[in-house]
Amino acid sequence: MSIYRKELLLRSEHVDMYRRLRTSELFRLLQEASIRHTEELGMGRDKTLDRGVLWVLGLQNAQIRRMPEYDEEIVLKSWPGRTMHVLFPRYYSVETKSGEPLLRASALWTLVNAETRKMVFPETVGVVIEGVTTGEEIALPSPTPRMTCTHHTSFTVPYSYVDLNGHMNNTRFFDLAEDHIDAAAAGKALTAISVEYASEARYGQELTVSWGQEGPQYYLTGEGDSCVFRMQLTYAE
Repeated sequence: MSIYRKELLLRSEHVDMYRRLRTSELFRLLQEASIRHTEELGMGRDKTLDRGVLWVLGLQNAQIRRMPEYDEEIVLKSWPGRTMHVLFPRYYSVETKSGEPLLRASALWTLVNAETRKMVFPETVGVVIEGVTTGEEIALPSPTPRMTCTHHTSFTVPYSYVDLNGHMNNTRFFDLAEDHIDAAAAGKALTAISVEYASEARYGQELTVSWGQEGPQYYLTGEGDSCVFRMQLTYAE
């Protein structure tokens, strides 16, 4: 059974003004764990990036008991689920070094051609990842439910938000979201996250970002020529 494991001491660069792990940093760590474990499984850049194939995220979700805090030692684990044709499920857990469970997450990844941006069948590039079942899996993410938006603003993708895939990195959508909703700035604790990456946003692209609230839930969406992302964030009341 192959499970990726990383121990980490949270430092100032990982946390927000409330000394809790920043949401975008959490998803950066999950993304990094996915990449590193895929490399360990023998499916590194020689199978993908060097052949013009990119790993991209489609859906993610997370259930949070407690966000880890500054100067806390955590253990991040990640493992693959059973491949579903062109979709690669991946699961995650974060706990304290003493074993206290903090959060669980899941994601659906796929492969696309770097030039055409069209989906790639894994067998054509020799990508094979065996799934693992631990009993700690949460449900795989599904498309984010829609809610009414009452606020709107424009946003232009800056150079610093673009990653090696040539588009706005998925983690930056969380920074964008939390910059526009009051629950984050007020220090309310996140309890659940659902996000759908519908299409990519390139450097210099202008998006209309919209958001609304229903009780403890906030819904955000980014639209260009088509939908770029949908996100639902739930905070403790």
